[in-house]
This record gives sequence, C-alpha cells and structure tokens, in this order.
Amino acid sequence: MSKRTEDIVIIGGGPAGLAAALSARKAGCEKVLILERDRELGGILNQCIHNGFGLHTFKEELTGPEYAERYIDMAEEAKIPYLLNTMVTNISLLPDGRKKVTAMNKEDGLLEIETETVILAMGCRERSRGALNIPGSRPAGIYSAGTAQYYVNIRGRMPGKNVVILGSGDIGLIMARRMVLEGAKVQCVAELRPQSGGLKRNIVQCLDDFNIPLYLNTTVAKIHGKDRVEGVTLTKVDDNGKPIPGSEWEVPCDTLLLSCGLIPENELTRGLGADMDGKTGGPVVGENLECSIPGVFACGNVLHVHELVDHVSTEAEKAGNYAVEYIRQKRGGDDGREEHNTKRTDLYLLPGGVCSDCDHRR
Repeated sequence: MSKRTEDIVIIGGGPAGLAAALSARKAGCEKVLILERDRELGGILNQCIHNGFGLHTFKEELTGPEYAERYIDMAEEAKIPYLLNTMVTNISLLPDGRKKVTAMNKEDGLLEIETETVILAMGCRERSRGALNIPGSRPAGIYSAGTAQYYVNIRGRMPGKNVVILGSGDIGLIMARRMVLEGAKVQCVAELRPQSGGLKRNIVQCLDDFNIPLYLNTTVAKIHGKDRVEGVTLTKVDDNGKPIPGSEWEVPCDTLLLSCGLIPENELTRGLGADMDGKTGGPVVGENLECSIPGVFACGNVLHVHELVDHVSTEAEKAGNYAVEYIRQKRGGDDGREEHNTKRTDLYLLPGGVCSDCDHRR
C-alpha cells in the first residue's frame, strides 16, 4: 500500500478538474494532485472532435481535443502532478477533519491519500436503456450516443449502418451528423418531449443540413430483433408522455442510439454522506461550491449538467479558489465553517439563471 499527503486532491482530470487545479495553483497551493481514471487527461472532450468549444474562455472556436489541450498544456507548464489510470474507490473523513481518498492503479497498487480538501470533478454519465424501460429483447446494436461517439472518433469503428436515434440532446444531434459523414443512413431522430433538448445551432447544422427528420412527441415503443437490432416501433405520445394507441409505425434499422439525458456521476459523493439535490442530481452546495461536508467542493457536470464547457471551466476555477481559501482559514485557527457555510444558500444559481433550489429563473 502506498501512502501520501496532499493539500488538495481533485477527482477527475477533465475540463473541470484541470481548471480547478490551475486555479488552486495560481492561488498559491503547491500540493495539488489530480486523479484520473482514464489513460489521459481531458475527459470527454477527447472524443468531441466537433468545433464550438472555447468561445467564452479563449475567444475562439476550438474542437474538444483542442480545448482540452490548452488546459493540459497549462497544467504541464505549472507542473501540476496527476495520476492516470487511477480509480478512486472511496472518500472518508478522518477524526481531525481531513479526508482520506482511497484509489488504485497498476503502478502503485492501493493508494491512501490524506488531504485537507477534496474537489469533486467526476463529470456525468449517460442515461442507459435500463433507465428508459424500452420493451423488447437485448440484441446487439443498442448504444448510448456517447459510446457510439467513442467508437467512431477514438476507436475508428462504426456501430452500424442504418440508424435511429432516440433523444435530441446535443450528443445525439452531433452523432446524427457524424454517422452520416461516415457513410451511415440516419432514418430519424425521435424526441419524447414537444421540443428538442439540444442547442438550436445543432438542430440546424446536424439535422436540417442533412435532411434528417426530427419527430417530436415520439418515443420508441419496441425494439425488434434477437441477435441484432432489425428495427424499432415508434409511437406518438400525449402531453403526459404516454403512447397514443394507433399512432405506431415501424422503422427498419440495425442500430439504435440513445441520447436521453445525462446524470451527474456521484457514487463517491453519496458514499461520503454528502447531502444531495433532487433537482440537479448533484450534491447540495453553498454559494462557495462547498458540499455539506466541510472541505469538500464540487464543480462541473458532477454538480449539475452544463450546456457549455466554458461554464464548467469558470465554475471549476471558483472551486479551486474556494478550496485554497478553506485551507488558509483552517490553518489560521478557523474551522472554515463561518465563511464556508455547510448549508445550501439560495444565492447559488446555475449558469443561465436557474436557481437549483427551485424552478424560478433570474
């Protein structure tokens, strides 16, 4: 077993983790460590080869890998240490208020890291077929849109040739275009709600420009095929999302991509015992991004799903600063509670003006 001590441990080496680490280092914290479970830094941006990133942060349009490379280069220049292929299995509290992060990798085996603060930056995951309750057997050819994106953009493999996409989130819209560019036929995109969940520019550039139909108030009623997907039955739904009898029609396909929402990756957060927010799916935080556990901060998509990576970076920079501030107050004799409230305040608003405690907008 390998043991070490740090001032700040950041879990996740994507855009949130990198921005938080750089911010903490600039604020004067030398002992910062990033733990990343993948084989390289950058997170999901590495497979997002389309452009549209960085307009707010860098004032120019970049692809996902280019945006990630900017932050990776800055982290390398600042000599911020990181461990790759490292899976964090647990976060626990020590009697003196510090935290113990348990992780493992091939080189070090089991790792125990004692730290003053933890910044949660694990990102989010896609909602699976199991969460959607779609009837039918379990044939090959059913993928989340992000998994299909990984296969095409990273592995260079096509998941199928004749595609139906359920859900019009941005990843689903972008993958509709990507599949067409790689030679596949995209039959349609079906959306349960009366409006698309993606950005308007993605509807225009990814669907309209490629003559891909978008069916609103529509869902998959059944998946056909035993060994491989052979087609799906689509149906119209009412205002409550219930199928309308007699509105079904069949669409032949060999692949079904699911783009039905993102969920903050918070198993570690729940294991730590932090209070969770039922609306965002992330931890309850105050305006300083501190969870109900003193000295544990959250930022990026693990806190709530963001529309733009630029917002992720901005929020993460704040988390890095607040973590350093917490350490200084604690070492100065303050337990950090007065300034860093452990209860959620209404002052914390999500980007776009949505208060995470309620449904009102600014």
